Amino acid sequence: MYLVCGEALFDFFSEDDASGLASKVNFKAIAGGSPFNVAVGLRRLGVDAALFGGLSTDYLGRRLQQVLQDEGVRPDYLVDFAAPTTLAMVAVGANGSPHYSFRGEGCADRQLSLAHLPELGPEVRGLHVGSFSLVVQPIADTLLALVQRESGKRLISLDPNVRLNPEPNIELWRSRIATLVELADLIKVSDEDLSLLYPEQDPQRVIEGWLEHRCRLVFLTRGGEGATVFSRAHGSWSVPACSVKIADTVGAGDTFQAALITWLTEQQLDSVEGLQQLSREQIDAMLRFAVSAAALTCSKTGPDLPYRHQL
Repeated sequence: MYLVCGEALFDFFSEDDASGLASKVNFKAIAGGSPFNVAVGLRRLGVDAALFGGLSTDYLGRRLQQVLQDEGVRPDYLVDFAAPTTLAMVAVGANGSPHYSFRGEGCADRQLSLAHLPELGPEVRGLHVGSFSLVVQPIADTLLALVQRESGKRLISLDPNVRLNPEPNIELWRSRIATLVELADLIKVSDEDLSLLYPEQDPQRVIEGWLEHRCRLVFLTRGGEGATVFSRAHGSWSVPACSVKIADTVGAGDTFQAALITWLTEQQLDSVEGLQQLSREQIDAMLRFAVSAAALTCSKTGPDLPYRHQL
């Protein structure tokens, strides 16, 4: 079982108003949040998963709980809070890339404290952390403490997924990411993340620095230009993106992440030792599997992640 840690929220997408009234705006609400999506994505790809996160007791929080239940995500690590559900207003650009505006201060998904740190049994093969839960308090310090405790014992994967709207202090992001990359075994990062974190630095130099610590593999996603893998043992190489008609790219990175974990799980390599055994051919297969999965999500509106039989 894989434990995904972090926020759960609702994405609100604006829709075209057929009535023609300028004052009327229609929205479509879709359950989301990067860690939430990864947990759902793992289940759809056939991997047992749980979400360690805070859920509101309000109507939207109960809806998130229902979605997780319907998708088969284990509820064991969910914590209820009498606080609002985070909302993300999403505008999609001409190239399909999303632009977010968050309403999250004081919301339930941020409320996990050190008192909520779970004890993990042997069935938990690994942890995934990412997105703004890494930098908003008190959940940020809670997740850091969990990763520090479990690093070296279970597979740790990290996706920075930088979002400056909920936390605009880029120095805070840099500091926390710098700490976490020393504890992670596998990192997925987008070119947008790196341009925000280190705008003056060559991405390859940054990633090579990460590989000097625990990390064995770093996957760099580059949207329509495909993806690149950096392996401590086998060097780096790229594969092109799959050709699809893009609806939007919401959830594509989360799909990529879930697919990486799924591939490792299916090959029974979802462990610290398993990563060390990977051949170049196996890493390439893992990369291509993730790219093809992400392409399917791009062909649909919102974070509608694929099922295993679709790949």
